[in-house]
Amino acid sequence: MISFEMNDRKKIGLGLTGFGIFFSFLGIIFFFDKGLIAMGNILFLSGVTLTIGLKSSMQFFMKRSNFKGTISFGVGFFLVVIGWPVLGMILEAYGFIVLFSGFWPTLVVFLQKIPFLGWVFQQPYVRSFFDRYRGKRVPV
Repeated sequence: MISFEMNDRKKIGLGLTGFGIFFSFLGIIFFFDKGLIAMGNILFLSGVTLTIGLKSSMQFFMKRSNFKGTISFGVGFFLVVIGWPVLGMILEAYGFIVLFSGFWPTLVVFLQKIPFLGWVFQQPYVRSFFDRYRGKRVPV
């Protein structure tokens, strides 16, 4: 049975993931600074690996349906490291969207339950936009 308890390894993983997103954001703000973006990528990937485990992360990234996203994220990371941060971030963003596209409907349901922000996502015109993907939710 899968354990959903929050142990120290998962706490560190979530922290690394958060810092990875923060450093990537800073790298974009500071005119695509390749050092900050590369550090953000390393922290994000190590955080995801620590949070869900090495075996689960390898299965996730090597799944046949996620292979296109993994390749584009990896090539984007390589382009950031060699000094082309704008093109690298474009490829990484595409890979991120392809990799985590199955989680967007679950995220929308979560956002609809937040007290003040949920009101925006429960409006009819916004709700009809997201209802198209309701059947594709990932079981969490």
